[in-house]
Amino acid sequence: MTTPRDLLIITMDVTSSRPVEQGELSLALAGAELLDLIDAQAVSLDGERLLPGPQPTLDDRLLNDAAAALVRAEPYESVEDWLWRRGRDLAAAYQAGLEAEGQVTRPRHPWIPLRTGPAELADSPARRHAAQRWTSGEPVLAGLAAAVGVHDTPTEDIEDLGDDAVVTVLAAVHDAVTELEGVRQRRRIEDAAFDNIWRGQ
Repeated sequence: MTTPRDLLIITMDVTSSRPVEQGELSLALAGAELLDLIDAQAVSLDGERLLPGPQPTLDDRLLNDAAAALVRAEPYESVEDWLWRRGRDLAAAYQAGLEAEGQVTRPRHPWIPLRTGPAELADSPARRHAAQRWTSGEPVLAGLAAAVGVHDTPTEDIEDLGDDAVVTVLAAVHDAVTELEGVRQRRRIEDAAFDNIWRGQ
């Protein structure tokens, strides 16, 4: 089990106050991958720069892909740059992985031959593992879930984790999510202004 998979399962399994957006989730999944790679000693942090270590062979295909995607040439990559580059469409990749494994199903409607219903989590060891990690209040998972709006984790709780690398990654995820939402709001304002011009207002 990996942190990205656990995070994805939690976002599907826990009721949140607002819908989890794919863009925010992709950024958080890229952060989750980075935390697992740090834990596996595949990468370390020098400030906010990612220093790649030996490429490990991990049990998870997407996490192996993440390790292979690390920039291995100086000046290396910042945590922020990693989140935006690796995070592109990452939520869809993890969702497809869960579906291929039968962890997620889409109910069939009798009159529609294709599986077009909303995705539903199957009762599985992966789901139970994620739920156990969630109910235990594991701070890394809680911090990532807070970034995508599943629940609120005060900033000081993240800062009190004591592990500089974890704090750096979680803070970068929260900053990237905030930046993405700011971009969305500016686009909405620009689109509304453009519509008003065409309507002669």
